[in-house]
Amino acid sequence: MNVLPSRSLSRPPGGHAVRNATAADLDRLVAIEEAAFPADRISRRSFRALIDRETAETLVIKARPGAGEDAVVLGYAMVLFRRGTALARLYSIAVHPDAAGRGYGGVLLEAAEEAAFDHDRMLLRLEVREDNPGAIALYESRGYRPIGRAPDYYADGTAALRFEKTLRGDTPLASGTPYFEQTTDFTCGPACLMMALARENPALDAGPVLEIRLWRESTTVFMMSGMGGCEPFGLAVAAHERGLRPRILVSTGDLLFMDSVRSVEKKQVMALAQADFRVRAKAYRIPVERRAFTLNEIRGVIRAGGMAIVLVSGYYMFGKRVPHWVLAHGDDGRHILIHDPWVDDEEGETTADAANLPVPHAVFDRMARFGRPGLRAAVLLDGGR
Repeated sequence: MNVLPSRSLSRPPGGHAVRNATAADLDRLVAIEEAAFPADRISRRSFRALIDRETAETLVIKARPGAGEDAVVLGYAMVLFRRGTALARLYSIAVHPDAAGRGYGGVLLEAAEEAAFDHDRMLLRLEVREDNPGAIALYESRGYRPIGRAPDYYADGTAALRFEKTLRGDTPLASGTPYFEQTTDFTCGPACLMMALARENPALDAGPVLEIRLWRESTTVFMMSGMGGCEPFGLAVAAHERGLRPRILVSTGDLLFMDSVRSVEKKQVMALAQADFRVRAKAYRIPVERRAFTLNEIRGVIRAGGMAIVLVSGYYMFGKRVPHWVLAHGDDGRHILIHDPWVDDEEGETTADAANLPVPHAVFDRMARFGRPGLRAAVLLDGGR
């Protein structure tokens, strides 16, 4: 979103106070937004929603009496927190042009980092206009490192550069696994498989066409409404047929997700599809273990150069109790690094909120279950083709 234009980050003269924004600040926040940015502005309605949101924190800075400024809010910083992860994102930061160059931006940036740290986040990410070399140099001087580029990010077509800073620990998580956002509500599993395929084959023609093709090859589940999803046997069969070496770990031998469907006809289709995938998995000699996997097993696969497509509860990721697939592909000793193919556009998220997410081990272990029985399912992809 909007990130501080180029300006000094020296300490402001005199006193200042940083606090959480309230609804009483809305008029001033809108005025700062309109004065600081010619486009891509946050609306009054969005400001109100973000101030109240549990997964966001909006900070404002105000000069104290005697500081040489009027007693009004001079700038703000807004930080978003991704559910279930150790990631925060600097969504927007701005100082009113009348107060520019006096160091208030630097104080807000530090306050945003402190807020992220206080929320137990280890990484803070942001986007900045590619044509703003002063701001880019500023963030680099504060320890932010480039992690990607988003073409046509701003309304005028300008690209954004993505930056990241490690707030906890000295070594950032790193992985060569490419990220792809799922383009439909029902293709999280195929999107994860496409990411795994792209890591093994950088020349892969990845995109929506392949995503849907993989969905057609691995779909077995009818949800209560809408299109079907995937289960581990279908994903493993599709992975094997495309040259990967999958193993299946699932905590039950029963057919999966049947309780979520009331239609007898749909259940019959699901039963036939799942039975077929299991027959094909056996014919391909795909290893299958009917037991719950452990966190250490996932870590071991990653340590050996592999990946794991893991079933999680969507409640931990985006607040909905639905089955959801993520790709686990890194481990720093305290966090599992995942790609979550779901990007919540309605919540203002970008791929910076969903790629390379550090999830604390204990949190990952809790989220990697679905439903009351605590279903555990994963497709382990050993390194190499």
